[in-house]
Amino acid sequence: MSSRARVASIVALLLFGSAACGPRGESQGGQTQIGASGQAAVSDDESVKTIARIAAESPDHTTLVAALKAASYVDPLANPGPFTVFAPVNAAFDKLPAGTVESLLKPENASQLRTVLLHHVTTSAYAPEDLANGMQIGMVDGGPVTVVRDGQTLRIGDATVVASVRASNGWVHVVDGVLLPAK
Repeated sequence: MSSRARVASIVALLLFGSAACGPRGESQGGQTQIGASGQAAVSDDESVKTIARIAAESPDHTTLVAALKAASYVDPLANPGPFTVFAPVNAAFDKLPAGTVESLLKPENASQLRTVLLHHVTTSAYAPEDLANGMQIGMVDGGPVTVVRDGQTLRIGDATVVASVRASNGWVHVVDGVLLPAK
């Protein structure tokens, strides 16, 4: 195993290894919790929201949140970070071939789903102005994505960034496409 692969494996374990504990979707004090264990269970309406909470409260990210829950990745995205998540909107998942999302959400395809999700996360907090044309970003899955700036348009791979939201643990860049790792 190369040192880069070893580092990516260690980072993935550190970030996502603790996420498999505890039930999901419990209600607490009238609020539905996005993950009932770890940091995601913390109810705090006054602080800057975590990446997990921003996604969970967005009506445009229900497919992403379902995938995060299926992969047990909600709690890690509520941890301190820093992270940058390129968060595909529901319409981005709709562009995939018919049946792809449903197939990825099946328990027997959890490994594939995790790989796809890890290709949307990096362990640095990149504000929009930090993303320079031609920049290569190493994602948690070990694969790179390339930043393209063309005037006011910011693209990550084949996806366009349509909004950026600062989170308490990094940045969420809302994208109009699903970033697929190289095979």
